[in-house]
Amino acid sequence: MPVRPGVYRMLAVDGSVLYVGKARQLRQRVASYFQKQLALAAKTQALVERIVDIEVTVTATETEALLLEQTLIKGLSPPYNILLRDDKSYPGVFLSTAEPYPRLALHRGARRAQGHYFGPYPSAHAVRESLQILQKLFRVRQCEDAFFRHRERPCLQAQIGRCRAPCVGAVSEEDYAEDVQMTRLFLEGRSDVVLQRLMQSMAAAAARLDYERAAQYRDQIQSLRVLQEEQAVYRQSGSVDVVVATAAAAVVCIAVLAVRGGRVLGSRHYFPQRCGEDTLTQVLQDFLPQYYLHSQGGDDLPDEVILEEVFEDADLLAQAVHQATGHRLVLRDRVREDRAAWRDLARLNAEEALKARLSNRLRQRDRLRDLGERLGRPDLQRIECFDISHTQGEATTASCVVFDAQGAVKKDYRRFNITGITPGDDFAAMHQALQRRFANTQAEPPQLLLIDGGPGQLAQAAKVLRDFADSDILIVGVAKGEGRKPGLETLHFVDGRQVQLPFDDRAFLLVQQVRDEAHRFAIQGHRQRRRKNRQTSALEDIPGIGPRRRQQLLAYWGGWQEIQRASERELSMTPGISVRLAAQIYAALRGHPEEG
Repeated sequence: MPVRPGVYRMLAVDGSVLYVGKARQLRQRVASYFQKQLALAAKTQALVERIVDIEVTVTATETEALLLEQTLIKGLSPPYNILLRDDKSYPGVFLSTAEPYPRLALHRGARRAQGHYFGPYPSAHAVRESLQILQKLFRVRQCEDAFFRHRERPCLQAQIGRCRAPCVGAVSEEDYAEDVQMTRLFLEGRSDVVLQRLMQSMAAAAARLDYERAAQYRDQIQSLRVLQEEQAVYRQSGSVDVVVATAAAAVVCIAVLAVRGGRVLGSRHYFPQRCGEDTLTQVLQDFLPQYYLHSQGGDDLPDEVILEEVFEDADLLAQAVHQATGHRLVLRDRVREDRAAWRDLARLNAEEALKARLSNRLRQRDRLRDLGERLGRPDLQRIECFDISHTQGEATTASCVVFDAQGAVKKDYRRFNITGITPGDDFAAMHQALQRRFANTQAEPPQLLLIDGGPGQLAQAAKVLRDFADSDILIVGVAKGEGRKPGLETLHFVDGRQVQLPFDDRAFLLVQQVRDEAHRFAIQGHRQRRRKNRQTSALEDIPGIGPRRRQQLLAYWGGWQEIQRASERELSMTPGISVRLAAQIYAALRGHPEEG
């Protein structure tokens, strides 16, 4: 299960959906159903006994998970959702138009009254808090009509500056209409002017050292964003399939994200066999005709199929679908706004499904057994892999990751801060890391020691193990192939042998997975150490982010934590931040760029 927000669907033996739930962290939430020591309610126990499979859809934020859960529950009507949770509708905001002095209020249920409706929104608390802020900003009345019609003097809200007192004629219809118009523009998402004023007020408060007031402005900015946030899982229109493909360790995952009526209904994942050195575009070119001409037939076909890259025969496929089903299909890759957000969501789901596929524990045992047979070590039960990461010799960090028959053994992971060597000397760094690892005689030794590197790093490992460890440990170097392309790695042995396993061999997939995990863990530790040494903002490490743009980001988002939570699309909405720069910021804050 991914360690990300999303929605999970629990399935019965016949494939029907038993329960739909949301989670801030899918792995932790789903695992809670299967803890033996947990005293579950009787109905929950009955649900767990019927589960035979669980499907997940990853979302960019927890808010998107809330709205997607609501969509799925209403569309699928799972029996255990009806029994186990409150199925009331999500709240919205209502702005009346039937009277000279319109009213602003929280709304649930049918939309019968004359006026404008905004939403749905994820929680009543967020709506109420935001209504209070709108009351301060625009002073549109929020009282009930009966209360409004019987006032003879201004109420308490007018006395504290939160209402223009239209009930006693203290404001003209024209001035009040302007406040209503500003409120409506804000609720429609056209709130740049309002946010700019709040940011200026926050900066002014900070300049005069009134930090408490500045913090209040910051909280207002954040609350306003909750109200106006555009959700990638809720739109007003669109019948779309988003199809993306991703690959790792010679395994390909294709994700098909279905959007109907502007609502994301979930995603399905496919793992086609990849032949030779086929590109992802070629894999999709083979997959799409099978999916739309054979798997689906003419049922529920979308109007559009969004791809990351339109292949050469896209028009031919569209013609074939029209001829076979009578349905016109448009394939495109140049998309913006909502459709770009859907494509990002599909890509995220494909990546998480691929990770789950690679780390599946049942397949892990098979891969471990195959690797042991390939290397002549049928007793293979534990693998350790070492990698080195640095930036031009700065903050050199070594990682040690451990895998066994169950997969990654994260409690045994180790990092080593390398000191006292010539900057950039990978051989010396590897020697020091291995010395420190095998000097610990209490740690369980591996049967296989993988070293990310060629003969030089391998020689350092052999030298250390002669002094500290059992000579029965098999040492193998994993060197990158020509052009550093994945799938072309060569295995180096201490006796000088070199072996290049088939790129789709199960044993080789395990070697790649372990090596990639060591690489990720080393880079993560290196970045943490480098930032700690520099004692500066992580934004300073990003090319193109100078003092002015850092100030814009912090002012617009109201703080560092909000920047970290923001999605790539939300970052691009910051004044002065382009789509390309937003992608760099998003990737850098999550440790995506490659380093040594």
